[in-house]
Amino acid sequence: MTLRVGLVAGETSGDTLGAALITAIRARVPDAQFFGMAGPKMVAAGCEAWASSDQLGVMGLVEVLTHLPRLLSLRQSLLQRFLHERPDVVVGIDVPDFNLGLEKKLKARGLRTVQYVSPQVWAWRQGRVKTIDQSAGLVLCLLPFETEFYSQHGVRAEFVGHPLADQIPLEIDRAGARQALGLSPSDLVVALLPGSRMGEVERLGTDFIAAAAWISAQRPGSGASGTKFVAPMASRRVRESFEKQLAAFGAGAPAIQVIDGQAQRALAAADGVITASGTATLETTLTKRPMVVAYRLGAITALLLKRLVKVPYFSQPNLLLGRRRVPEFFQNEVTGAALGAALLKELEEPARVAQLQKDFLGIHEVLRRGGADRAAAAILDYLNATGRAALSAEGDRFAKERQW
Repeated sequence: MTLRVGLVAGETSGDTLGAALITAIRARVPDAQFFGMAGPKMVAAGCEAWASSDQLGVMGLVEVLTHLPRLLSLRQSLLQRFLHERPDVVVGIDVPDFNLGLEKKLKARGLRTVQYVSPQVWAWRQGRVKTIDQSAGLVLCLLPFETEFYSQHGVRAEFVGHPLADQIPLEIDRAGARQALGLSPSDLVVALLPGSRMGEVERLGTDFIAAAAWISAQRPGSGASGTKFVAPMASRRVRESFEKQLAAFGAGAPAIQVIDGQAQRALAAADGVITASGTATLETTLTKRPMVVAYRLGAITALLLKRLVKVPYFSQPNLLLGRRRVPEFFQNEVTGAALGAALLKELEEPARVAQLQKDFLGIHEVLRRGGADRAAAAILDYLNATGRAALSAEGDRFAKERQW
C-alpha cells in the first residue's frame, strides 16, 4: 500500500523544509507519493504542486486582511481536494495562521494531521494551544524549548532539530565563499538580507541600503582595503523591488552586489550581517556571523504585537540564548545610521566576535539533530501509533528501530 502524503508549505523557508522532508520520507518509503502546496525545491524533490507556496508570503496581522478573501478561497480549495484524495497524513509546514485552520477541518473529517514548525505560541496568544490541539495530531518543533510548553498542555510534540543546522557545516569555508562571489580575502564584507517576502523588502530595503551607505562613509577605501556589500535575493520579484529602491536612493548610493539566491554563500563570505527578522537570523547564527536584526511591520500590527508578545526578544539567536546577544531594532528604531553603527560596533571587538562564535557554535550543536530524518521518523511513528495498516517494510523498520 503506497504512502500518500499531503503537504502545505509557505514561502521559501517552508519550501526548503518540505523538500528535505520529502527526501527523508522517500529514503524510508521509496514509493511514497507527495502532493499539495509546494515551492520549486519541493517540486524538484518529487511533490505534485497543486498551488505555489509563494502565495502565502504575507506577514502582519492587519496586512493579511487585504489578502483574506484570496487566502480563504485557497484554503477551501485545498480542503476539498485533500478530502477527495484522502492522503494518509497532511503535513502543514510553517504558516500556522493558514495551516492550523485547514488542519482542524481535516482532522475533524478523520484525516491525520501534523504541524511542522511550531507557531510561536509560547511567545504570544498562548490560548492558541487549544486550537493547535484540535488541529494537529502531532507538532514537530524546531527549537528545543518548545516541547516543554506543549507538554504542559497535553499536546503531542517532538523536538526534531532544525534541518538548516544539518545543511550548514559546523566549520564555514569563508575563503571558498568569497572566491565564488569574486570577493577579496582582505575586504570587509557585509551581507544584506532584507527579507524573502515582498512586504519585508518594501519596508526594510531602503534602510538596509542606507546602512550600507553609512558604513561606506565610515570606512572609505577601494580595492583590497574596501568594504563590499552583497545582497542575496530570494526571488526575481524581491530582487526587482530591492534594485528599484537602490536606483531611487540617489546620491551616495552604495555599490551593492545583488545576487539571486545563494544566501548561505553570502553569509559564509561575510564579516557581518544586517538581516530581517526570521529564518535568516538562524542561518546567520549557524554561519557564526555577527549580525544586526531589523523588524518592521505595519503600524497597527506593531501596536498589537507590543501588547500581546510575552518574550523580550524577537530574533532567534537571542531567544535561543535567553539573552540579548545581538542588537535588535523594531519599527522606528530601524534607520540606516542605527543599523550601520550597531554592526560596526559588533565587529570592532575581536574578543566579542570570538565569544559570539562560541555561543553560536553551541546553538548549532543543539539544533544539529538530523532534523529532516527525525521529522520523517516522527511522522511514521505517528501513523503507526494512530493505526495506519500498511507502511512499507522499510518504513516500519525505521519507525520502530530508529535511535534518538
